[in-house]
Amino acid sequence: MASAPLLRMEQIDKRFPGVHALDHVDFDLYEGEVHVLLGENGAGKSTLMKILTGLLPKDSGRIFIRGQEVRELNPEQAQALGIAMVYQELSLVPSLSVAENIFLGRLPRNRLGMVDWPETYRHARQTLADLGVQIDPQAQVRQLDVAEQQLTEIARILAKQPKILLLDEPTSALSDTERERLFKIIQRLRARGVGIVYISHHLAEIPLIGQRVTVLRDGRLIGTLPVQQADEESLVRMMVGRQLTEQFPKHTAESGQSLLRVENLSLEGRLHNLSFELHKGEILGIFGLMGAGQPELARALFGLNPRGAGQIYVQGRPVHIRQPADAIRHGLGFLTRDRRASLVPMLPIPPNVTMAGLAQAPLLGLLNLSKEEETAGRYVRELRIQPPALNRRVIYLSGGNQQKVILSRWLSSQAKILIFDEPTRGIDVGAKAEVFSLMNRLAEQGAGIIMISSEMPELLAMAGRILVMRAGRFTAEYERSQASQEKLLRSAS
Repeated sequence: MASAPLLRMEQIDKRFPGVHALDHVDFDLYEGEVHVLLGENGAGKSTLMKILTGLLPKDSGRIFIRGQEVRELNPEQAQALGIAMVYQELSLVPSLSVAENIFLGRLPRNRLGMVDWPETYRHARQTLADLGVQIDPQAQVRQLDVAEQQLTEIARILAKQPKILLLDEPTSALSDTERERLFKIIQRLRARGVGIVYISHHLAEIPLIGQRVTVLRDGRLIGTLPVQQADEESLVRMMVGRQLTEQFPKHTAESGQSLLRVENLSLEGRLHNLSFELHKGEILGIFGLMGAGQPELARALFGLNPRGAGQIYVQGRPVHIRQPADAIRHGLGFLTRDRRASLVPMLPIPPNVTMAGLAQAPLLGLLNLSKEEETAGRYVRELRIQPPALNRRVIYLSGGNQQKVILSRWLSSQAKILIFDEPTRGIDVGAKAEVFSLMNRLAEQGAGIIMISSEMPELLAMAGRILVMRAGRFTAEYERSQASQEKLLRSAS
């Protein structure tokens, strides 16, 4: 490791109304290093990175790049200094093509000053190929699933050839295969001397990718360790300030009567004759690699995708779900993998928590604001949403805390059939255990849960049965006692 750091941040302090987001934090980064940054949601990780990218001003402290102090940092200066960030919340333009997003603001031009589209598509195709993926550079971003959008976002940043690369949960929407490809890209960047700050809630990734790890808690620096000394138990204790006794609480509820039956569900070109059943008190896992059709299945069940064919039965009765209001009326709830699609960002926490219940209320009914605040307050405490300020607009919450708000919505509703698509995406290890406990409680109360996840350890621990998808079809079904990571991967690939 070089004697002088590529980046040094000293005593960085930042306050928001009612929140001390960063309390005199030190952080440094060397050339060719992957420095992992850990902390629970709201610990200050994203705030620290936004200060480094110039999106937020620091209240006090000093920043040095290659030994030179940078006094005032804005996004343009940060980009000129070679600082680039892949955010957990994607910043793509849905109506533009993949290639246009990759080279947004710097499209290749010919000698006449016009956009050179053949060169744009060629260069975009090559950039994507470097990531080991094949995405049509002419496709509109809105046509891609979340994992493909995540890879496009990463390609967009890598095309700028940064010297300091900040990655905020870059694998949250990726399968194991795409994750391994990204790790190979990171190793190549390290060999070129790029310094990488890697924010992740996946503790298993740390020894695979990092050299040092720094932990923040409640805006304070808890410590920095070489990866070799950073075992998982110690990191969890540093992150949450306590020992996490049980990451995957045991699910003991007995499955009962049929809540949901799906027969020959099809969506042209994406889903093919899918049939399955969900029972009262059951957690049913669904696993598949990127492009297998899991998001399309969830959206079709909730009325967000048109269904070409098939029949859905709720508690034995045939139902027609053409839009989300129909799904909610029949007792379905849907936690999407893209939290932005589910929130009203400029509203505070309470209405975002209770809006699913309002969809079932009488049109002329009066809104009970005190009851709304009481309900939201209960879930703010149970899920430890930070900061615990009910009047805070959700746009100002961290990504993980926004995910908890959406989860609270369906926990507070009367839905008995819950579709959780990547329910732990972007939330920390302590919050995951809380989410799993709540899922178990719902199942014990008689709800049926469809748990779609790319995290095989989570599925193997939580689901009583696991269905495996490939190319829009179910290829295998495993009872918990029969399932293993090897079997799931073999059936999915």
